[in-house]
Amino acid sequence: MMLDTKTRPTAPTGRDESLARAIVQLNPKSARAKRVVALVTVGIPAIGFAVGAYMMVAGTVTMLDYTLFAVFYAIQMFGVSIGFHRYLAHKAFKTSPFFEGVLMIAGSMALEGPILFWVSTHRRHHRYSDEEGDPHSPNLSGAGLMGKLKGLWYAHVPWMFSDQETRVAVFAPDVVRDRRLYYYNRTYPLWALASLLLPALLGFAIGGTLTAAFSGFIFGGLARVFVANQAAWCVGSVSHMIGSRPFATKDDSANNWPVAILTFGEGLQNNHHAFPGAYRHAMRWWEPDLSGWVIALLAKAGIVWDLKMPDRNRINSRLRRNRTR
Repeated sequence: MMLDTKTRPTAPTGRDESLARAIVQLNPKSARAKRVVALVTVGIPAIGFAVGAYMMVAGTVTMLDYTLFAVFYAIQMFGVSIGFHRYLAHKAFKTSPFFEGVLMIAGSMALEGPILFWVSTHRRHHRYSDEEGDPHSPNLSGAGLMGKLKGLWYAHVPWMFSDQETRVAVFAPDVVRDRRLYYYNRTYPLWALASLLLPALLGFAIGGTLTAAFSGFIFGGLARVFVANQAAWCVGSVSHMIGSRPFATKDDSANNWPVAILTFGEGLQNNHHAFPGAYRHAMRWWEPDLSGWVIALLAKAGIVWDLKMPDRNRINSRLRRNRTR
């Protein structure tokens, strides 16, 4: 007797089961709450940036404002690049509990989400890079120019409004178990608020007026968060579509130098995806990786140690020009 295969349920594949374990489908209430948080995270700094642009046109911006912008931009970018990314997500080096706390606070000041969200999302991105399951790939929205533009936009902002969430227990159990790290995750709102108020307080303390405090809040706070996060989000969008690909990887990660400069080395995505555990994203001396250089200096000072880096032979073996067909 022949079986009717059309009515027979298809057994889930290993990949389907993997995706089911990796992703949580949020209920409508939770999905709505997530979208509100994402809207605030994206929208409020955008308003601050618009106010800052108006102030620049009006000629009311001072050197103090630009200094606060630069200082807090560096704090945010190093916190994410060195702290959240290379130290926590990839364990590329070790450090003391004190300096770990400095990195976790600085990373939290980026307003890119608490530690558990950031690490689990990033590790999921690596597991499914540019394939189904990647939370922010620009390469899954169809072929042609319109498909590429749609994908580029989705990977830059709209992915944050998805009604899916990365399963923390699968991708960040080490963070959940670590009481010290979980403390920084739980107190994320405090560090996010400090990220905006500290520039205002410094503006008032140095400038001596409420106007200076307001300018500090705009330039060292909201506008800085907006510009720095636009650069950071380009890592997942632009640097997975546009750039050079010296290493053979299973995804579309690329080295984009403008993004790398703005993000202190994070835009060297092809290098990073070829060697995810390396503390330095620059695999050749001329590539721009400010975070890698800073980590090397911190190692010389004894602040960090056990730096992970592939040897030159392994790096050369992964170069496309050296791979046998």
